[in-house]
Amino acid sequence: MSFDFSVVTFGLPLLLWGLLNTVEFCAISIALGFGVASLIALCRLSRSAILRVPAGAFVEVLRNTPFLVQAFLVYFALPRIGVRLDPVSAGLLVLTLYAGAYFSESVRGAILSVPKGQLEAARAIGMPHLQAMRRIVFPQMLGYLIPSLTNQIIGVIKDSAALSVITVPEVTEAAQTVAGESFSPIETYTMVALLYWALTALLSAGMMRLERRVVWFAPRVAGEAAAAAVAMQTER
Repeated sequence: MSFDFSVVTFGLPLLLWGLLNTVEFCAISIALGFGVASLIALCRLSRSAILRVPAGAFVEVLRNTPFLVQAFLVYFALPRIGVRLDPVSAGLLVLTLYAGAYFSESVRGAILSVPKGQLEAARAIGMPHLQAMRRIVFPQMLGYLIPSLTNQIIGVIKDSAALSVITVPEVTEAAQTVAGESFSPIETYTMVALLYWALTALLSAGMMRLERRVVWFAPRVAGEAAAAAVAMQTER
């Protein structure tokens, strides 16, 4: 079996166009998903069952059902109740919710990994709870969050390939066009695999660099919180 490089010349421009759509599509979904995840994580950490129980149910449902089934339900079931979404909007919605469910567990775990004394120290110097979370807990939790979040982001990027079944114009959907016109699925999907590998490898390298910066920054935040608490106790 020989590899037909003429398929590369023919199909690569279309696949690169699809990859650009995939990057844009995933970037939006991941950013929105992280916002959803932060909200869900805070709800799950709440003492109120009214917030905690629905948030937990949301996570369990989305984590324990196949992403492909979720995509079909959003795209085909919502019109039954009068909500009609084009493929891109439906894809963005389902991928955002899917990412939010997975990210929320990482965010919750990272928050719980920050020593409780840090929050108590911030509250001791008079910081409101939300301000203490934003200035003290969140910067420190990034060191715990980034490794697991990197794996989940890569998973979201790979799972986005399933959205080709609802005709979202991403790289896998473009590959179907190339394979159909060239009758060369091996060459086509080899190129797709290499493009996904390059994208996720670049992402991993960027996240590792970010992690090193955060690991350097987090102890400074912890030190500032501790120093402020000591100063407050001294004044008393």
